[in-house]
Amino acid sequence: MEGKSRFAAAVLGLFTVFVLVCGTWFLARTSSPEPYQVSAARRPAEEEDTSSGSFDTEGTRPDSLLPGETINVNTADLYDLQRLPGIGEKRARDIVAYREENGPFQTLDELTNVSGIGPVILENLREYVTTGSE
Repeated sequence: MEGKSRFAAAVLGLFTVFVLVCGTWFLARTSSPEPYQVSAARRPAEEEDTSSGSFDTEGTRPDSLLPGETINVNTADLYDLQRLPGIGEKRARDIVAYREENGPFQTLDELTNVSGIGPVILENLREYVTTGSE
């Protein structure tokens, strides 16, 4: 019987050491001050035609608005209009078509005359657009 109790004590001791090692390893991994490591590499720049002058200094145009940027709906092209929140390709085309048929927008409220732009979208656009006369 003494052989079994020594064996049981050894197994219990090994199990305790195993649990302590695994628990310490797990806690050390989860309580690290930097649990995630992100690596970023810059892709090689593609050659683009910058002769038109419509590109920024890096040769690309941003997909969204820059901080503090406003867009004049009377002079913006399709690309710039699509950068506005809630304005896709179709609405951008509709804005340009409306502008060509009816002349420049006098106020931002006239944007609701464009198909697909209602009061909610207009309110979301107010801080990002201008007519140049406001």
